[in-house]
Order: sequence, then C-alpha cells, then structure tokens
Amino acid sequence: MPKLPIFSRFLPVVALAAAASFCLAQQPTQQQPAANAPADSQQPTETLKVNVNVVQLFFNVKDKHGTLIPNLNKEDFEIAEDGKPQTIKYFTAESNLPLTIGMMIDSSGSQRNVIDMEKEVGGAFLRQILTDKDEAYVISFDITVDLLQDFTRDPHRLQAALNKAKVNVDFTSGGIPGMGGGPVPTQNSPGTLLFDAVYLSAHDMLAKEVGRKAMILLTDGQDEGSRLKIKDAIEAAQKADAIVYVLLCADRGFYGGIGYSGESDMHKLTEQTGGRVINVGNKFDKLKEAFDQIATELRCQYNVGYVPTNLKLDGSYRKLEIKSKQNYKIQARAGYYAGKSED
Repeated sequence: MPKLPIFSRFLPVVALAAAASFCLAQQPTQQQPAANAPADSQQPTETLKVNVNVVQLFFNVKDKHGTLIPNLNKEDFEIAEDGKPQTIKYFTAESNLPLTIGMMIDSSGSQRNVIDMEKEVGGAFLRQILTDKDEAYVISFDITVDLLQDFTRDPHRLQAALNKAKVNVDFTSGGIPGMGGGPVPTQNSPGTLLFDAVYLSAHDMLAKEVGRKAMILLTDGQDEGSRLKIKDAIEAAQKADAIVYVLLCADRGFYGGIGYSGESDMHKLTEQTGGRVINVGNKFDKLKEAFDQIATELRCQYNVGYVPTNLKLDGSYRKLEIKSKQNYKIQARAGYYAGKSED
C-alpha cells in the first residue's frame, strides 16, 4: 500500500477501547469449588474466559417516500451474512448511544464559493446534535490532510476549527478556470486528497473509538492526487464501523461547465457504509435541510447484534444483508471485516 501523508498538526489519539464491527466480548464462567474444600474457603476463584464474537449493526428503516419508520421489533427483521441466515441476539431502537462525528471539509479551489456556507451550517449542526457524551473532530483536506481540531465536546472549538479551513487556490483574475480565469482542474493534479482523507479519518481517528461513528464530508466529490483508491477508503471506513454521509456542495462554475466525475465514487462510499449522498449544490437552505436529515437519521437508528455462524477470525470481508419483513427500505452498511485472531 502506498505510504500516506500524515496529518498536519496531527495529535496522537489515545485508544479508550478497541472498537471494530467485529467485537470480542469477554464472558467469565466461574469454576465450581472442589467437593472437599471448606465451605468458607478463601481460595481465589478461578475463571474460564470465553471469547464471544458479536457483530453489531446500526441502520435506518424508511418507507418508499423516505420517511423514517420507528417502533419496529426484532421479529420484523432478517439478517444474512454471506447469504447464510443469522440469529439476532439483541435488538434496540437505540438513539442515545455515544456518537463520534468526523466533520470533513474540502478546502480545495473548487470550493471557494461555498466554503463559508459550509462552515456556518456545519458548525450549527454540531451545536445541535452533540450532547455531553458525544464528541467530534474537524479535518480539512486539499493538497494535504489537516487535523484542525482533535476530539472534543466543545462546539466553540469545533466552530473555530471549521473557520480555520482556507481554500488553497486564489483565482485573482475573477474568471472561470480554463476560460482565462485559471487552470482547468485535472485528474492528475495533486489538489484534493479526498480518498486519503477518508482513510486517515477512519484508520487514525475512528477505528479505536466506541459507540456510533459517522463521517460527514462537505465536498464536490472530486478526488485529485490521492495515493489511495476509493476501495481503500471504503475498506477503512468499514473496518472502523463508520457511517459516511456526503453532502455534495458544488461550485460547478469552477469546472467551466465541463462537469466532474466524483459523484459516482461518493455513492459507492456511502452505499457501502450505510450513509447516503445528498446533493445540495451551492444552496444554503438545501445544506441546512441536509444536515437536519442527517441529525434525524442518527437519532433514529436501530441496533442489532448477532453471533455469526462463521467464527473464523481471518480478517475476511463478510457481506451483510438485512431485510424488513414489511419490505421497508433498509439503510445499512453492506458488510464488515472479521477481526484477525492476533488483533
């Protein structure tokens, strides 16, 4: 795998607990005392520890109009792993588990006319959704990937970090790039390390966090110059058990009317991780509405867990499929990576 750029101003993250989609829960089993031991014996109790592999899945349920469906029960769902039915061990309509959010803002030249809007509405969203047990961080990405604010519950610090994001290109001529107003962006120009940013956010920030995890990308979806590919970004997000939302904030004039091809990759990223793409263009009201939708979805998640019939800890990818018996639409990640035995 190519060597990635490290975060500028990166602060080491202390792992509070290892958290992957494939969790190891320790269940002690007490050994019975020997028959000839005194009843009041103070001998230390020996325990036998058994590893139980539990896969947990957060998801939303919607009707054909996109309206969220609450108050469903465990019996309303079926889960399959690699096509084999699984038995649901626990089920909650849980919206109060701790939430960690990675707010990621594209500060490349293509965002010059929308970045101020993103800062304002993104900061308002974080103030709205974060509780005293949640946390968030802020990353900007262009020709580098910068950690502007490490994990914090302080919305003022998060807003200050968003305000630090600066567009790295200044078109002083005032024209449209490629039409006398600057260079035409190309696929090979090292200008928007989007895939690298998603990988670093998942691998270095979210992989060791517990609870619910989400990345929100404010971008036009165009990657230029990442050393990693979209599949590497998707794999890292799945291993971190992170949902990815992409808000397509596009200043289409930057591309001189020639369009861009990033939207397709953004759909792959979100569909594989249980999020979705919301196209907001350069409209303030659409961006605010999109953040409101994300906030509602994160508060209305179901949570199921099961012990997989395939207990091999081989690091392989397992395809997940969850179905509603009422034929509602399920918004969930497409799979997970089984932990390796040495992890």
